[in-house]
Amino acid sequence: MSERKLEGLEPQSVFHYFEEICAIPHGSRNTKAISDYLVAFAKAHNLTYRQDKSNNVVIFAPGTCGLEDHAPVILQGHMDMVCEKDASCTLDMAVDGLDVTHDDRFVFARGTTLGGDDGIAVAYALAILTDNTIAHPPLEVIITVDEEIGMLGAAAMDLSDLKGRVMVNLDSEDEGIFTVSCAGGATCTISLNAERKAVYGPCVRLTVENLRGGHSGAEIHKNRANANKVMGDFLGRIQKMMPLCLTSFSGGSKDNAIPRSCQATVVAMGIGIDRINGIAAQLQQEVRETYDEPEALVQAFDVDALGGNALTTAATADVISLLCAAPNGVQAYCPDMPELVQTSLNLGIAKLGDRFTATFSVRSSVNSEKEGLITKLRELAEFYNGAYTQSGTYPAWEFRKDSHLRDVMVPIYTRMFGKEPQVLAIHAGLECGLLGDKLPGLDCVSIGPQMHDIHTSREKLEIASTRRTWEFLLEVLKAL
Repeated sequence: MSERKLEGLEPQSVFHYFEEICAIPHGSRNTKAISDYLVAFAKAHNLTYRQDKSNNVVIFAPGTCGLEDHAPVILQGHMDMVCEKDASCTLDMAVDGLDVTHDDRFVFARGTTLGGDDGIAVAYALAILTDNTIAHPPLEVIITVDEEIGMLGAAAMDLSDLKGRVMVNLDSEDEGIFTVSCAGGATCTISLNAERKAVYGPCVRLTVENLRGGHSGAEIHKNRANANKVMGDFLGRIQKMMPLCLTSFSGGSKDNAIPRSCQATVVAMGIGIDRINGIAAQLQQEVRETYDEPEALVQAFDVDALGGNALTTAATADVISLLCAAPNGVQAYCPDMPELVQTSLNLGIAKLGDRFTATFSVRSSVNSEKEGLITKLRELAEFYNGAYTQSGTYPAWEFRKDSHLRDVMVPIYTRMFGKEPQVLAIHAGLECGLLGDKLPGLDCVSIGPQMHDIHTSREKLEIASTRRTWEFLLEVLKAL
């Protein structure tokens, strides 16, 4: 590795491994290199490990002196990250490491997501595994793949050789919050026929840009606009004046990230660019006033082309109608905890290729509501004579009334920091429910250091919080 950018930050061992992780491309579905790095780490430190065909890794470590006979504790996180970058960023995140740096308060990556979600969990675990001065019981470290695209790694794992039934999940982003329950979810895709023909006429490029975006679980309630839905509205308003033929459509890249931008190109005959820009200006004003989107841009541009291989007007109308009709955002709040989102969905990806596809991340802590949303999407696909597929289905992580782990962690936190932690359920998905199904009786709490704007190029990891969370984790392991 070239010059260390995080050298000198505390805890040094944690930031050492975090920087090594950042140097290895590790987006979802691109985890072989980071998985092999973890295997090499285990071999170098004479630790027992297991790597499965999905690239999940489990590393086993004996307890330290005096704690060898204690029950094992599981530490768990995921190795994949969401790869998002600014339009001006030249890094190829499939092959390049991150340009990681810091400003003495935050660690961040220039122009891209940082992957603190969940590289910091991996860094914590590796730092513990290499330090013989840290007191801990036997450890079983589970590091999964493809969490960000439906928890595919956790779903595929065989955990039959694990003995631990107490697990500290390290995939939370708010310091001082102990997560003890989360929603279940699924990834759902509707695809429509994309009948094309040669169409001649003036082409116009439509753009929706500069939206805030964010995590569709943690930030779905923050009144942020969805670029795919805004584009559907834009197209619908133009279509009221004249038939349209779509030649291209691309919005969002991750089903669980609220899309920040969307682009479409249409053949538009009978209406000039000035009138379309008038529609754009009105819609832009409405988006800025309706949502927390002060920098939203809705624009139209002439394209130096005359027609192209476009969808028919009927197929285009179906695409626009689906975009406008599809549910999106918060669908219900929890009656007992009004601040907690109970059910939501996010139209995270919409694109036109051989077919038009719209991919949704569905979440709910109530199984009947989750299934109700899935049924609604399936019925939408049928209404438009399209196809429906589903993947990455995972169960809700249900609240455990009696938790020895929680009873250990809460007083330690209170003693160390002079205040009680918040014990909460969340709407974002965690792997605890899936892993709990495979490890009957699993007692689990999720924690993590403070991060901001995860899943966006503005992502930041608080340095001081990383240290506090590390010190807290070590005290918990000692107590267990």
